[in-house]
Amino acid sequence: MTFSGTGGQPFSHDHFDVLEWYPFFQSCVVYFLDHAQYNGPVQALAAHVNIQLPFQRPLRPVLSSRSATSPSPAGSAMLPTGLSGASKQQQQHQSQSMSPTHGYYPNATLVPYIRRLVATGYDHPSVLHSFFGDDWQKGVGPLHETERRNYLFAAKSDTWLTVKAAYDMGDDQMVPFLKPLQHVSEKEICAAEGCWSEWLAMQDWMLGPRAPGNNGSVGGRNGNGNGGYAGKGRRVKKEED
Repeated sequence: MTFSGTGGQPFSHDHFDVLEWYPFFQSCVVYFLDHAQYNGPVQALAAHVNIQLPFQRPLRPVLSSRSATSPSPAGSAMLPTGLSGASKQQQQHQSQSMSPTHGYYPNATLVPYIRRLVATGYDHPSVLHSFFGDDWQKGVGPLHETERRNYLFAAKSDTWLTVKAAYDMGDDQMVPFLKPLQHVSEKEICAAEGCWSEWLAMQDWMLGPRAPGNNGSVGGRNGNGNGGYAGKGRRVKKEED
C-alpha cells in the first residue's frame, strides 16, 4: 500500500509507504510509553509546556505499551517517586478500560505532543529523540514535518488568539505560549507555499480538469499564485481533547 506524495498529500516524501512506516511509528509509541514518559527531563518539559503525559491522565491513564492481557511488571518500577502507591489502582483501572484484542493503547496518540512541541518551539531533534527514541526520524518525522506545515498554515489563516485557541487542549492543558516556527529553511517555506496554493485552489474548486497549471498560478477570489493570501477570519484546525 503506497501513497504518492504528489497532489498535496500531508507527507512531504515523493512516495510514502504506510506499511513500511508503521513499524517505526510503533517503535516510537513503545519508547514514549515505556521509557520517555518516566524520564525526568521529558516530564519537566511536559510540565513547562503544560501537557499531560499518558500516565498522568486522571481518566484512563496509560502506563505502558503492554496490552491489558499482559500487564507490564516494569510499569510500577518505572513510575517516578511518589507514584508507586497509586500504580496498582492505575493498573487496575487500566485493565478495565483496555480492549484485550489490541497490543497497544488506542488512545496513545503522539500527535498532540508533536503539535505542542512545534507550537512552543521545542521541536529540536534532540528533544524529539528524547520523546520518541532512535526511530523518531522514520516514525514521527513525517508527522513532525506535517505539523510544522500546519502551524505555518494556522498562523497564515487567522489571528494569534485564534491560533492559540486551536492549540489549547482540554483538562486545563492550555498552551502557555506560542513561538514562531524554529529552524525554518527556504526549502520548507517553498514547500509550504506550494501546498498553500493547492489549498487555495481547493477553496475555489480548481480541482481535476480545473486544476491550475504547473506555473502555480491560482485563480479565483482568494488566490494570487504565490501563497500570499492571509485568509483572515478562517477557522483553523482545533486540537482534539
